[in-house]
Amino acid sequence: MSANDTEKPFAFVLMPFHEAFNDVYQVGIKETAVNAGFICERVDEQIYQESMLERIYRQIDAADVIIADMSGKNPNVFYEVGYAHAKGKLVILLTSDSADIPFDLKHHRHIVYKNSTVTLRKQLASDLGWALSEIESLRNSRIKVVMQEPFAMLEKESWRAVGEIDFKFDLSNQSSQVSPDIEAVYVYTSSGWESTQDGKECSSGNSDWQPFKQRHFLTCPVRRLTKKGWAQIKFSMKRTLATTVAGEELKDSYQLKGKLGLRIVTSSGNFDHEFALNVDVDEIPF
Repeated sequence: MSANDTEKPFAFVLMPFHEAFNDVYQVGIKETAVNAGFICERVDEQIYQESMLERIYRQIDAADVIIADMSGKNPNVFYEVGYAHAKGKLVILLTSDSADIPFDLKHHRHIVYKNSTVTLRKQLASDLGWALSEIESLRNSRIKVVMQEPFAMLEKESWRAVGEIDFKFDLSNQSSQVSPDIEAVYVYTSSGWESTQDGKECSSGNSDWQPFKQRHFLTCPVRRLTKKGWAQIKFSMKRTLATTVAGEELKDSYQLKGKLGLRIVTSSGNFDHEFALNVDVDEIPF
């Protein structure tokens, strides 16, 4: 391995070891990852002395990003993905069929490629660009950001349906140094959202980060993260989803898809984090 290779981020791939997946791995995943600047490997390409499961755990621990093909609901892959999530790893999920992504993982970044390596390469290249940005931010800021599964609720009035989503973002410093001072935190959304934190309305204005339309000012509970430190940012977002005034039908459930941005402004610069949003907003019967 060259000196340049040691600086490249490492993508570790979890998927079934079956010849039916050879093209998906070699052409769809590995070539795309290498072209994006990653070292990309699957455990069956490596030489090791420990058991395969121990090796997989060690490679998940060492990886900068995990790429996991969930096609066919392979139980080993599901178990390994659970371990990667528990470790707070960046994970990109793939599947040929959207039904193979469990409901409680649908808010995580995932690609449905429908047996098309062309589709897989195009979408994976985009997601690996996101991963590179996240990896660079982590290396420079020493602040890792993980979005917990959002909690959504639908409120229906006589003339409108309003969706409210509660968000939690975990901030952690896994390095041996104190993080830069955190000077401000902003969340970026599409238009029409209202934000609250600790029961108080957040200031909002026009976005300076495209394609987002709004930015909302959040309060961070800490000034900086000590080594191995942790903090959590909690806030709620509310938006009108439909109105009878506009001639729209008020439904009992809505699906919200899109992107959410989180910018951490520090003494060392701005660090942007982008998250895929895929949330079912349902009315809760009482």
